[in-house]
Amino acid sequence: MEHMLESNIEMQGLHELRFQGSGEAFEVIEGGLGSGLLIVCDHATNIVPPEYKSLGLGEEQLGRHIAYDIGVEAVTRSLAERLGVPAVMSRFSRLLIDPNRGADDPTLVMRLSDGSVVPGNATIDDEEIDYRVERFYRPYDDAVAAAIATFQVQGINPALLSIHSYTPAWKGIERPWHAGVLFDCDMRFVEPLITALRTETGLIVGRNEPYSGELVGDTMNRHGTRAGLAHALLEIRQDLIAEPAGQEEWAERLANLLPAIVECDSLHKIESQ
Repeated sequence: MEHMLESNIEMQGLHELRFQGSGEAFEVIEGGLGSGLLIVCDHATNIVPPEYKSLGLGEEQLGRHIAYDIGVEAVTRSLAERLGVPAVMSRFSRLLIDPNRGADDPTLVMRLSDGSVVPGNATIDDEEIDYRVERFYRPYDDAVAAAIATFQVQGINPALLSIHSYTPAWKGIERPWHAGVLFDCDMRFVEPLITALRTETGLIVGRNEPYSGELVGDTMNRHGTRAGLAHALLEIRQDLIAEPAGQEEWAERLANLLPAIVECDSLHKIESQ
């Protein structure tokens, strides 16, 4: 399988175990396995391959949140580097196909997104959807699964942190939260992450805000809930990480808070939900 992750295992202890890999649909940032943390970034970029002709959208539209989660790629890269942990990031726009949806979700390919018609998706048929699943969705999903397997072959059940961003307002209503932690039923990672973020001066942190994490078939459901792995989905307001200074601020904040959280043994046990 051409997108299989390569393991590079040195007999120097768990903190030296590393893996790396890449493909059209995903990028894996190399990192040590010892901390038991894997970062996932579903909507890292707005890349659309040339043959799709920008899905008929202009540069301005592809620069909006409808195409990707603004700021999250830089936050993920910086955080992974600061902590020395691995991360898996998508390398295609969510408008092509959304990797954070179940394969049978009606919003898997959006024909209309936040008031914008997506011409390249308007008349899409099942054959093209299946093609995009095989070219983009499944390789990314397999990369996340392979990253988890790389931990587990060494006897480590990783805690999963998914990083997203959201718009400061929706349908004219301001969103007051600086960040939100989304969840379904597993609170092992969620509760300590919310508690830690709320110790930060001035931060308003939502619980399942600005929306709920109870989405059957999404990435954390597929790889976290169903597998019994501890996980949390962090949403950061986009205006806070749209520029490099904010991206580094959030990466530093999370790098300071996460180590004490993920060292807890309960985050590295399989628990059926």
